[in-house]
Amino acid sequence: MAEFADLDQIWMVVTPHNPLKKKTTLLDDQQRLQMVFLATEDYPKIKPSDIEFKLPQPSYTVITLAHLQEKYPNHEFSLIMGEDNLKTFHKWRNYEVILENHDIYVYPRISDEPENTELKSHPKIHVIDAPIVEISSTFIRNNIKEGKNIQPLLPPKVWEYIDHNNFYKK
Repeated sequence: MAEFADLDQIWMVVTPHNPLKKKTTLLDDQQRLQMVFLATEDYPKIKPSDIEFKLPQPSYTVITLAHLQEKYPNHEFSLIMGEDNLKTFHKWRNYEVILENHDIYVYPRISDEPENTELKSHPKIHVIDAPIVEISSTFIRNNIKEGKNIQPLLPPKVWEYIDHNNFYKK
């Protein structure tokens, strides 16, 4: 994504709890952070971050971005999201503030749902021309639970960590 969007770095912020998702589907925060470290250790442009672990919960993107901007005033922060998230972006807390202050890079997805054409045409929203990979975390979790071999779909160290800890199994 860094190459397709011409970004210097990508900070992967591990979110303790997405306010729009059920918490029961998440592993422990530190376990999820560890998987991100394992998945990104060979990619110098990607930096895992636990910044939201230290913020009030539930965490909202607008608060995280404001906190990052305050803590790192010499950096310019953008937001990366999947196209599926753009469809519900208008439901995010203070989404207008995010749009006003940050560029948003949208990773394309295949979907049957109608596009949010109004937001897509916003000057701060950039839909990236990148290969579409249709593998979601839900797909990974469900297939592990069903006993299917998804090892080729994950970085080897992430697969070893999941398998060793029996994550997502029945």
